[in-house]
Amino acid sequence: MKTFGIAILGCGTVGSGVAKILLDMRSTLSDRSARPVELKKIVDLSPAKSSERYNIPLDLYCGGGKNLSPEEASGYISEVMSDKDIDLVVETIGGTGDYLQSVILDVLKAKKHVVTANKAMLAERGSVIFETARENGVALGYEASVCGAIPIIKSIRESFTGDEVREISGIMNGTSNYILTKMELEGIDFKQALKMAQKAGYAEADPTLDISGGDAAHKLAILIRLAFGKEIEYADLMKEGIQNIDKEDIEIANEMGCTIKLICYAKRIDGSIFASVKPMMVRRGNLLSQVHGATNCVELTNKYSGRHYFIGAGAGSLETASSIVADIVFTARYGVAVDSSPRLHELELVDADHFQFPYNITFSTEDRPGVTGLVTTAIGEQKINIDTVSHNRRNKKDAVFSVVTMPCTMHQIRDAISAIKKNSPGLLTGEPKAIPILQ
Repeated sequence: MKTFGIAILGCGTVGSGVAKILLDMRSTLSDRSARPVELKKIVDLSPAKSSERYNIPLDLYCGGGKNLSPEEASGYISEVMSDKDIDLVVETIGGTGDYLQSVILDVLKAKKHVVTANKAMLAERGSVIFETARENGVALGYEASVCGAIPIIKSIRESFTGDEVREISGIMNGTSNYILTKMELEGIDFKQALKMAQKAGYAEADPTLDISGGDAAHKLAILIRLAFGKEIEYADLMKEGIQNIDKEDIEIANEMGCTIKLICYAKRIDGSIFASVKPMMVRRGNLLSQVHGATNCVELTNKYSGRHYFIGAGAGSLETASSIVADIVFTARYGVAVDSSPRLHELELVDADHFQFPYNITFSTEDRPGVTGLVTTAIGEQKINIDTVSHNRRNKKDAVFSVVTMPCTMHQIRDAISAIKKNSPGLLTGEPKAIPILQ
């Protein structure tokens, strides 16, 4: 039987992990694929650095192991596309630029399967990539693009074909979860926790994509397409990060029997989809509240089979590489037997401000009699039912207290805050903070 040949484009942290597994497990992977599987070529700008990470033979690198210029690398990528012995290309270059998109499309048009961990590319430019794979009769594997080693893509695409995913909620960014865990368990502030995450290697020097919710939103957009058949413009997905979460928020959450997590949430209701990425107060009875450190966890609620939890390593060289290799084996054995691109449906993305959640609203006000009454009256006038009102946490000259609502919309809350500002100028000494509560 013909050998199933593989090339890797970009052999950094994840790509080198893929190479290591392919070399270490060649015999086993060939057995599982029911055909010989062989890593034939690697294209990387810095082969020596890549080779050193896992002792990968330099003769596998195009150019004989010397550093490549971008132009030389492009030439070798063209050779990969025309090489009849290459059946599948692993893309671990990363990024969302025009050049990389054209490379992926050209590989697919060359009738070669593609496996990628590039969540940003799939979330922001995935439509044409999925369609090109289908048009050319080749597979597109992307298990590693969402939550690293957790097999969430395969589970939705294959294991739940006899069911219907109704709701997704999860912790899909390990950096943010690490920071929030440190803040809760060690009582430190956001800046201190971020420095610890950077020192531990979980956060980049520029952590913006992680702490802003952008990375998690890429993953949620991919899951929404797969689970609901709705292609969402990444820019339209509501994203709010953790950079404004402070020690007081953590303390309030603890008093309520909650912990704060950056939650990816999506729910389908008839022909509409609500989706957001934002910090939420998660009740202690919810398994997501117990997920600490850099671990990821996704909860799926299905129409017939109920709740399912998927928990594990959401990043890491070998962890993510294991998911890429799983896609390689599946493709070598079955080809395009399972369509990687779900059929899309006409569904409406609902404005996140109009979806109902219970909320905790923290107010900082002048410390004078009648303040709580003024605030709760304004909330009630927006037809918001109040669950509880906390004690006063006096902060210097201000009164600080929280109002927990029954399910309502952020739009109603904003209207209540606007009414307080209009009717009682100067009463609020800071902007109220509203955090949804995940039951």
